[in-house]
Amino acid sequence: MFRQAMATHQAGRLDEAETLYRRILTVDARQSPVMLMLGVLLAQRGNYLGAEALLRDALQLNPTDAGGQFNYANVLVALHRYDEALTAFEKALALNPGFAEAHLNRGSIFMMRKCFDEAIACFDAAIRINPSLSGAHCNRGSALEELRCFDAALKSYDRALMLDPNNAEFHASRANLLHRTRRFNEALDGIDRALTNLNKGEFHYNRGNILFELKRFAEAFAAYDKALSLEPALVEARGMRLHAKMQLCDWENFDAERRDLISSVQSGIESPPFAMLAISPSASDQLQWAKLFNKKRYPISDKPILQGGKFDHERIRVAYLSGDFGESPTSNLLAGVFDQHDRERFETFAISFEQNSPSKMLTRLKGSFDQFIDVASQSDFYVAKLLHSLEVDIAIDLMGYTRRSRTSIFAFRPSPIQINYLGYPGTMGAGYIDYILADHFVIPDEQRDFYDEKIIYLPHTFQANDASREIFSTPTSRTEVGLPETAFVFCSFNNSYKINPACFDIWMRLLDKIDDSVLWLLGGNVDLERNLRKEAENRGVNPARLIFASRIAYGNYLARFRLADLFLDTFPFNAGTTASDALWAGLPIITWSGETFASRMAGSLLTAVGLPEMITKSASAYESLAYKLARDPDLMAETKTRLAANINRYPLFNTQVFTRHIEEAYEAVFKRYRACLPPQDIHL
Repeated sequence: MFRQAMATHQAGRLDEAETLYRRILTVDARQSPVMLMLGVLLAQRGNYLGAEALLRDALQLNPTDAGGQFNYANVLVALHRYDEALTAFEKALALNPGFAEAHLNRGSIFMMRKCFDEAIACFDAAIRINPSLSGAHCNRGSALEELRCFDAALKSYDRALMLDPNNAEFHASRANLLHRTRRFNEALDGIDRALTNLNKGEFHYNRGNILFELKRFAEAFAAYDKALSLEPALVEARGMRLHAKMQLCDWENFDAERRDLISSVQSGIESPPFAMLAISPSASDQLQWAKLFNKKRYPISDKPILQGGKFDHERIRVAYLSGDFGESPTSNLLAGVFDQHDRERFETFAISFEQNSPSKMLTRLKGSFDQFIDVASQSDFYVAKLLHSLEVDIAIDLMGYTRRSRTSIFAFRPSPIQINYLGYPGTMGAGYIDYILADHFVIPDEQRDFYDEKIIYLPHTFQANDASREIFSTPTSRTEVGLPETAFVFCSFNNSYKINPACFDIWMRLLDKIDDSVLWLLGGNVDLERNLRKEAENRGVNPARLIFASRIAYGNYLARFRLADLFLDTFPFNAGTTASDALWAGLPIITWSGETFASRMAGSLLTAVGLPEMITKSASAYESLAYKLARDPDLMAETKTRLAANINRYPLFNTQVFTRHIEEAYEAVFKRYRACLPPQDIHL
């Protein structure tokens, strides 16, 4: 009967096989081979508790069964009893040193624990025994990828595919590596090969992420949509799906989708926090989402690198960590601070996540730091160990939850003081981030409780600015950029995902009420431009009154602001760098400030440049002020004149003053640390 049961089991007739196994055990309950096979069958059916009990009993009767130990270990993995599983795999290998699959599955536990070197040793052992074990080659590639040994990882993926060319998971893993190394077109080809073999929601989601990087947002949206249709539980696709739609200003079902996404995240479903900054105006929501995302994606390491003790050196060592050292908004803002740090008091390090293209800015930055260190090819753990070996006192995360962030470095707690600054305008909800650099406007007292970090309140504004930014002399006329010479030009060069129907409603009412006015926006995407023109027409405004600007070199981009009359900010995600660019070029801004950091950035800048009257607190006040300025040429001219005068008189663009303030902040938090005091809010 046992042979019959085995044959039935192998044929996939699990109900019949289970009946036969149990019938045998009714006669003799101590037949370990039968108990073993029934345990395997129960595991196949997802009954891991039942399987564990049977396999444990079978091994008590026959502890020298290597296959039994192996199957028992696999069930323990399914039950998340990883220490016991490792022990069982080790027993299997002691009984059968040539058990390649035991090495493979043992390595998978180390992968889950992020012990990548140990995982690679296991996969290598499996491959030595069985060079044709394709899964070991693929898993080896995954471990090498986590260690950022990208070339070696690619070779492992290629070997896996040579052995099993139609394996969809292997193609998907290889595509993810190509995506990670910014070889987007090759990555797209790879994920399409995966989909040819397996129509899986996760693969469509990955395809969407690649298309998003290629700025093919309509296709990215379609990929996310397909992913959710196949796997509705693929929750991370929800936020990215709406984010892709917002890149295109595709507002079909916008309110319903926005409410659904907010509700799902409030109920504990994870979504990328950066995409959510433009979705909800609630500071409470944004704290909750950040904490949820951090807990699931970047939990604090159970083995922090910093283990007490204090570094002993003369200067305070400050490291700035970023993937945007080069031609980027972050560098445009901070370059002057990096230049002007007091080298007698501070030793500064740039920790660069990306091998950025050569540029004038990159050359400048490399000369601004005591050390500029490229860690693009190093693992997060390696970088964390590097920070500790450099005895960095203060590590500053300039990325937060943005595209090229590496939050895990901070999760290893390499430095005694860790600060969130500039790249991500909100709380990170991470217990290992001690401080956030802010000011009293972006985080007013009534919103203090919605920030997990302690707050360093800078005196004037949170945002650094480089007063050496060069504004080119061209373009010199509106005609050059397609604007009517005599029109009143409203401008909003914010990224398209920050524009929403509520903002656009106001903008269209302004165009409707103010004859010969136009709205100047960033374009460059055919779908975006078509959608906004359609939305204008739906609101009774001639679509030709929307004029789209192309993306151009930074100095020319700054000059372009001088051709506009008034900048209209977005809500709930304000302009940040774009606002300071406009003000630096002499273009006044109207903003609508809410309760979140992201919705108060422009207000902070306007306060620091002496134009607080341009800050509004409601949609109606925002619209009324814009209308008043557009209809009153004298008031508009006076506002521009005051801004021009204030650029040099007020602190917003005083790089030297800002640098001294941020250095005072570093000294204040360092002093607390040296005195063995916990972080607390700092008011400068």
